[in-house]
Amino acid sequence: MPVLPFEDTGLAPGGAEFSEVIVTRYVIGPDVALMLAERRDPIPAGHRLLAPTLLRSQVLAQLYAQTRAGLLTRKEAGLRLDHLRGLNLRLLGDRVLQRMAWEVAEQLGWKDTFVAEYVALTKLQADALVVRDVALKQAVGALIPVASPEELLARP
Repeated sequence: MPVLPFEDTGLAPGGAEFSEVIVTRYVIGPDVALMLAERRDPIPAGHRLLAPTLLRSQVLAQLYAQTRAGLLTRKEAGLRLDHLRGLNLRLLGDRVLQRMAWEVAEQLGWKDTFVAEYVALTKLQADALVVRDVALKQAVGALIPVASPEELLARP
C-alpha cells in the first residue's frame, strides 16, 4: 500500500495541518423535526441527523393535520417540508433496526414499535436521541444517551 506524503507529517496536501473532526450523530423524532422546520434552524457543522424511515410519513401526517385544522397554510407546510429535506437527514430502516425496535418495545412494554425505532436507531448508530418529551426521556434514559434540542443546535 503506498504511503501518502502527508500521512507521516500530519499535514494535509499543501502543508495545512489536519484538525481532528468530531462528528456527533443525533437521532431526531417528528417533534424535533417539526421544531427545526418551524424555526428554520440550521444544524451545526459536526452534527449529523439520523431517523427511521417512518419519520417522513409522521412529519407529513402532522403537517397535513395542522393544515386541515387551520393552524398552518399549505404554503407554510411546504416550506417546512423543504427545510427538512435540506437538512441532510439520513433515513434508515433495515432488518437489524426493525429487530432491535421489536426488542426495545418488548423490553419497555410498549404497545407498538414506533418510538422504539428511534431508540433502536440510537442504540445502533447514533450518539444520542434528541428528546423534548420529559416522560420519554425518563423511559429511555437508562437504555440510551439522550440530548436536548439545545444540545443538538449548539456548536461542537
